[in-house]
Amino acid sequence: MHIPDGYLSPQTEAVLGAAMVPVWYTATKRVGKTVKSKEVPLLAICSAFAFLVMMFNVPIPDGTTAHAVGGVLIAVLLGPWAATIAISIALAVQALFFGDGGVLAFGANCFNMAFVMPFVGYGVYYVLTRNMSLTTPKRAFSAGIGGYIGLNAAALCASIELGLQPTLFHTAAGVPLYSPYHLAQSVPAMMLAHSTVAGFVEFAITTGVIAYLQRANLQLLQINAPNVPVTDEEIQRRRLPGWGWALIGIGVMIALTPLGLLAPGGAFGEDSPKDLPLSQLGLRAVPEGLNRFSSFWSHAVLGGYGFHSGDHPVIGYYLSAIVGIVIIAAVIFGIFALVKAFTPSRGKSEGADKIEPAAT
Repeated sequence: MHIPDGYLSPQTEAVLGAAMVPVWYTATKRVGKTVKSKEVPLLAICSAFAFLVMMFNVPIPDGTTAHAVGGVLIAVLLGPWAATIAISIALAVQALFFGDGGVLAFGANCFNMAFVMPFVGYGVYYVLTRNMSLTTPKRAFSAGIGGYIGLNAAALCASIELGLQPTLFHTAAGVPLYSPYHLAQSVPAMMLAHSTVAGFVEFAITTGVIAYLQRANLQLLQINAPNVPVTDEEIQRRRLPGWGWALIGIGVMIALTPLGLLAPGGAFGEDSPKDLPLSQLGLRAVPEGLNRFSSFWSHAVLGGYGFHSGDHPVIGYYLSAIVGIVIIAAVIFGIFALVKAFTPSRGKSEGADKIEPAAT
């Protein structure tokens, strides 16, 4: 779902990037007011989780791959505005340091995965969980449904953006300038990958994490749902203090990241120009605009989550995971330090150290 540079026209990228500016502004303002110092590590952990889970590529029956995102899970925990910040930072790190997703297409990728996905998925979750207690199993299932629908909504947006390019931007002879895939090709391919495989992975991850937290760390679920009633049953006390449970989970994910190398093929719409099946697309050459902009960003430190030589892919994947998490943590703590420095101090009110429930 990471659209590379060259697949979208500059006009499309400008429109989607401009659409994200007020979203980022509102998200920064909302999260800056509601997320207090003690919740900043949790936001960093959530962004690192999204970064890692997107490294786990799963094979699709048509020979491509796809991945989960974790956007709705973050929205359930901290609200959709916080999810926008967390996913946007993860996508920025992926594009700049690992060449995963385009730099010019950053706004489009954020529109799909950091805006559409968390807000659509959280909206579904919010509707399904009205009048439900915080510990009912239906809440975890509803979060999973939100994750499945949110991921597929993001995939649909990406497929439409790719599929409209040949219609809107082409030469006088009708040759595509950017993405060579028409709607009849992009929509079925993207939706097959995400509705049959990646969506269920997203469902399982979201449901599993929420179900675990219902038993082991109910206080975490109460951050974004402080007024939701809890059942009278005694809740198991968490065994790990502070952020221990989350840090162990991140460590396990880092250890397992090389599994993402096992999936054969690449994701639909993410091929480099030299790998495009030109004959199958009825083309004699790579589309002009795609060929021009595909190499716009050539400064990725670990392009493709590995060394430029291609040697030691497992070590490269491990190193990418660690470097990505360190950068994400530094960016999030840096943003909140700046927000705190430029925000006038206000008197503390009761409950000011909690994240306000998100409005839908």
